This record gives sequence, structure tokens and C-alpha cells, in this order.
Amino acid sequence: MGTIILIIALIIELIFAVYCIRLKSNQKKIRSAICIIAFGVFVIFTSVSIIEWSFRWWAIAALLLIWAVLGAITLIKNKADKKEYKTFRIIRKAIISMVVIILVLSPALIFPQYKELEVTGTSLVETASYTYVDDSRLETYTSKGENRKLNVQFWYPDDTNLIESSVYPLVVFSHGGTGIKSSNESLYRELASHGYVVCSIDHTYQSLYTKDENGKITFISMEFMNDISEEDASENREKSYHSYKKWMEIRTSDIDFVIDTIIANSNDSTTEERLYQLVDTTKIGVLGHSLGGSAALGIGRSRDDVSAVIALESPFLCDIEGVENGEFVFNSDPYPIPVLHIYSDSSWEHLDEWPQYAKNAELLSDTEEIVYNVYMQGTGHFSLTDLSLTSPFFTRIFNAQETTMDAEYCLEKINKICLEFFDCYLKGETEFVSEGIVVFNN
Repeated sequence: MGTIILIIALIIELIFAVYCIRLKSNQKKIRSAICIIAFGVFVIFTSVSIIEWSFRWWAIAALLLIWAVLGAITLIKNKADKKEYKTFRIIRKAIISMVVIILVLSPALIFPQYKELEVTGTSLVETASYTYVDDSRLETYTSKGENRKLNVQFWYPDDTNLIESSVYPLVVFSHGGTGIKSSNESLYRELASHGYVVCSIDHTYQSLYTKDENGKITFISMEFMNDISEEDASENREKSYHSYKKWMEIRTSDIDFVIDTIIANSNDSTTEERLYQLVDTTKIGVLGHSLGGSAALGIGRSRDDVSAVIALESPFLCDIEGVENGEFVFNSDPYPIPVLHIYSDSSWEHLDEWPQYAKNAELLSDTEEIVYNVYMQGTGHFSLTDLSLTSPFFTRIFNAQETTMDAEYCLEKINKICLEFFDCYLKGETEFVSEGIVVFNN
């Protein structure tokens, strides 16, 4: 919609400039009328939801309102245009107007209006947000001596119409480095619609930004950003190992704390929160993207109450035990629970080359472990998240490569296979048949 509006606006501006030049007139009243009409059309389109009102339209709405007010004042005063006609002035004004239009429409171009993926389950989906404070840990990225604070959001089935109380498996999600807890919301909604309670964590200071219950916003740590930008396992494995160890300790402790908090609230008969009563604490799965998937893999090895793990393009960072002779040393014990790996073009051809992915490459072949591998051909690292819907522009930049798979198709396939995997290993409803390596493409 932003692109369409931009094209129409630029064409109108160009046609009007040509019209003025041909008539050798400023046509101030016509311009005023056009501004008023443009604002009126924008209001109508917004009121009938052709344009879905959101932050992406604030700037253009403000500009159109200002232009419409100035145009109305001009028409009401009905004064003759005293400015002498000059061609260069018409051209200059047209160029300035087009540049301004591009600038105010940039949010709509970078974050285009899109349609949410429809869920395939029968349950309505509710959400709830909480702020958890871990009294046993101090915050790593500040020196204020404050306790670690985590903001979490739940997506869960609305079972208020059920006669008998029901409980559902718990799935905990960890976002990628610099990500946010809503990074894979289409997946959370899909799982919740099929009878799962999904909890996604904002890893404070490792999340792009996070907002607590009181509205306080905390942005990502520059220290963490610098560590991410400087990390290169191909150049310095020892340094990378210490970075991995630090990041994974924070991430896995966050996930452990959130799971333990949910279990404690679920077992507390005095709690008044209906959400916690819906959780089946005997059926827990974890998943994550990138750095979050690495933490999920670590949780799958360390906790006995976790039954399945999904990693969206994530190396086994928690399995790296050290560096010997310039190479990573991995935990050689079989992975204890079923795990599903989903890869994109960003890593698939490099699994044998990148040292941190050595364990992943090993598990592509037949093993005694229950490991499944899915390759989304024609996608990039961030195509595995909802960013591919919310901002194709940033997805293309962050992927640093062209993607050929349709974003909706990619996410629908990922959501479907994740649901089938958890249905098998958390609910025991179906057999998961995606053995070996499964490749999806358009």
C-alpha cells in the first residue's frame, strides 16, 4: 500500500508540475484543492481499513493534514497569487514535494502493510505479558547491582467455553541476537491455536528493545553489540569460545528461570492467573532462532523435563567445551531428546566450513540420535522469522543475499513442520515422518 500511494503521489506531483509549466501559471488554488482532496481520500481509506492505521502512517497523515489546512486557508482567503510565475520555481517545488513525500512514506515502505498469516487451529488465541525478576541473579550488562529482569509474553488457547478444565503443553521461545520476543509471532499463534501455551522471552540487553509492565523501555547493550560484531570463530576460536560461554550462560539461565517460574505458578493453587492453570508442566518444549536456538539446544541437554527442541539455524554452542589445537572440542554424548533443525541458504552450504557448526554437520548423517534436518532453499537467516513479513526491506539487508522463496510460503511451511514435530513429541498425537534431510523450495 505504501508503494502504491508513493507512485500515485509522485505521478500527481509530476503531472501538476507539467500542467503549470505548460500554462505558465503557479495554479495555487488547484494545488490547494488537490491537498484537501488528498487528505480527504486518506481519511476515507483509513476509516474503511483500506489503510490500516499504525505508526507507519503517522508522518504522511501529519503532512497531508498540514497541506490540507494551508490549502483551505488559501481557498478561504481567495486571494490572487502574487508570485510571478517562474519555471525553475515550479520544478524546485515539485522536487522538494516529491522528496518530502518519499521521506514521510518511508516507514510505510520499510514496514509495509501486510496480512497476518491465518492460523489453522480451532482455538481462539489470547495473549498476556508479564515482567519476571530473578532475585538470584544480578544484571550482567549494568553495574547498578540490579536483579535480572525479563519481560515475557504468552500466546495461549482461549478455553473459556470449555466445560472441563484443559491443560496444554508449554513451549518456550528464545529470540536471536538483537531480536525481540515477537520475532516469530505467526508461529506462536499457530501453535496456540492448536492447543499450546507459548511463552517468548525478551532477553534484556540482548534484545533490540524491551518494555516492562511499567512501560520502561530498555534498549540493547552496546557491549553486547560490539561482542557480536567482533566475534569470528574462523579467526579466533579461543575468543569466540569465551563469548559463546558468556552468552549461553545468560540465555540458558534466562530460559531456566522462566520455565521454573511458570512451573511454580502452575503448581500454586492460590494463583488467580487462569493462564498458569492451562500449562501442562509434564510436557515442555523449547525453540529459538539463531543465538536463541543455541540456548534452546543447551536447555534440551541440561533439563530432564524438556521433551523436544527446535533450532532455527542455530549451532550447538552449549556443546562446545573448549579449544584444543586451535579447534573446538564438542560434547560427544548423544543428544538426549528429539531435535529439529531448520536451515536457510545462509548456513546450509557452510555447515562443513564454519567451526561452530561442526556438530550440526555431523548430525546431518545417520546417527543414533533423533535428529531431523529441514532446509528452506531460497531463503536467508532472517527469512526464518516474521521480519520477512513485517519488513522485506530489512530482511533483504540483514540476509545480505537475494531470497527466492515467498515469505508467506516459507513461514507457513516452518510453522506447519514445527507444529507436527511438537504434536509428535509433546502430545504423541501423530508420527513425525520428516526423516533425513527435507528440502523445501518454491
